[in-house]
Amino acid sequence: MNFQHTEDRRMLADTLNRFVSEQYGFETRDRIAGSAEGFSADLWNRFAELGIIGALFDEAHGGFGGGGFDIAVVFESLGRGLVVEPFLDTLIVGQAIARSGNETQQTLLGGMIDGSRIVALAHGEPDSHYELSQVKTRAQRNGGTWRLNGAKAVVQHGERASLFLVSARTDGAVDAEEGISLFLVPGDAAGISVRGYRKIDGGRAAEVSFDNVTLGDDALLGAYGEGFATLEYAIGCGVLALCAEAVGAMDVAKDYTLEYLRTRKQFGVPIGSFQALQHRMADMLLEIEQARSAVINAAAALGGERAVRERAISAAKYTIGRVGALVAEECIQLHGGIGMTWELPMAHYAKRLVMIDHQLGDEDHHLERFIAIGHG
Repeated sequence: MNFQHTEDRRMLADTLNRFVSEQYGFETRDRIAGSAEGFSADLWNRFAELGIIGALFDEAHGGFGGGGFDIAVVFESLGRGLVVEPFLDTLIVGQAIARSGNETQQTLLGGMIDGSRIVALAHGEPDSHYELSQVKTRAQRNGGTWRLNGAKAVVQHGERASLFLVSARTDGAVDAEEGISLFLVPGDAAGISVRGYRKIDGGRAAEVSFDNVTLGDDALLGAYGEGFATLEYAIGCGVLALCAEAVGAMDVAKDYTLEYLRTRKQFGVPIGSFQALQHRMADMLLEIEQARSAVINAAAALGGERAVRERAISAAKYTIGRVGALVAEECIQLHGGIGMTWELPMAHYAKRLVMIDHQLGDEDHHLERFIAIGHG
């Protein structure tokens, strides 16, 4: 198999890397990440104008990419700048709509691609422990409408979302794959309450609760009680994106550390000349390439059959969790005390790498999942 990027993907990566480098420097990113909004609406629109959001969707749905390698290219570049704009949930919600939405629902993709509609995935719950099928939020028929009740945790950019993709149980046990339905819920619907907060690695998230939210049948995405497969695929796209983002962040952390080792002197010589530190850097570089290979494998498997796809995705997330923690620790230690200072970008990259492990399933969860799918 040829893993070389196409000319279009190389141009996309060059354009995005240049934009992030010139317009999304560390001071800019730090200001945006700590703002009351949690992202920049202006920069979000500029990303859209560059076609970056469109690269996450195929031509049939208004984009010009949508494949595993398109997703990986975009998010690796975003990881290099620690970009906090709502790319991840736009990808997940958009892929769910593209996969299972009816003709009317798919018209929503246009507003997502042009940056005018902010969307958020409301799936995880306070005690779900990363399990996709663990859904307690319920939707029940009430005459000709649905009544939605429940609570969702860590909803990215939930305060700014004009549309939520909500998973709800319409039948079955709380941990069953069968009986999960997906709903598209307007952010301003009566009965929704949102409590926002800052995330430890920048940006904002929210706790979202639904109290007798009334929905029509047009809110149901896909078939009744059959939302799990759509959810699994869409979140799989999100896991791939996070893994690629981590590789981009690792590359920058590595480059910062190499530069520091070349310039920091001790006993009159650069500390990078010490053999023990060279060995540690060499080991770290090998681990980063291992992580990159896992992401390539997951990107190649995204369009394949379910078991192959999900094993590759979980293998990549497990590898990213392990290697991300290693890179964060090694880069901080090789910098010494200065590596922990808030003013130095290194600390922010280390923090983001650690937190990526906890998004959409951590290292332990995906190792267990990899084994379970293999035995299934």
